[in-house]
Amino acid sequence: PETVSSLPAVSSLPADKAVLTGTPIRQELMKGDKEAGRQFCGFTSDKPVLMVIGGSLGAASVNDHIRKILPELLKAFQVIHLCGKGKMDETLKGTEGYVQYEYIKEELPDLFALSDVVISRAGANAICEISALHKPNLLIPLSANASRGDQILNARSFEKQGFSMVLEEEEITDEKLLDTIHQLYDNRHSFEEAMSAGKQMDSIHHIVSLIEECVLSKK
Repeated sequence: PETVSSLPAVSSLPADKAVLTGTPIRQELMKGDKEAGRQFCGFTSDKPVLMVIGGSLGAASVNDHIRKILPELLKAFQVIHLCGKGKMDETLKGTEGYVQYEYIKEELPDLFALSDVVISRAGANAICEISALHKPNLLIPLSANASRGDQILNARSFEKQGFSMVLEEEEITDEKLLDTIHQLYDNRHSFEEAMSAGKQMDSIHHIVSLIEECVLSKK
């Protein structure tokens, strides 16, 4: 197996004690039904779909910016907004082409299948799942002031590989966010191609195999 020797967290371990497995991807995400997602949201087929993922706790600044530019967004997109617990805006209920949810679980694969482009924070699990689904994406990482800075590193890595566009939170204006979303959609095929060509590890199989090897070696 490929080993990792350059990461600070594992550099002090004995040789061959760290293995690169990649990030496990929830297999149910790969089985989404686009038409089921469309029916769930009550959307039509005449406009592309933008999904905004605010993270498990919601992202107040992302939510606010999306809602400010929503009238302009809805001219070109239908919008799925996963805004986090307690972060729904009751005044927007019933807005045509816009649905908001605190959290989605069972229907998430269908919503991913329906979405043409995605906006997300840059947590490791989220971006690996988006990449595995080959969804063109705009990443808005948590600022270094609000985190360890790992989301910024994640986002820039994916940007460098051609998988993502990135807007850091401090850079966002309503106009810049709207323009970047349109750029993302206009160039979506180049992002899809980059992710399709990228090396996706079969992490779950790899991890299970390593566990089995460890068990067998102790018998």
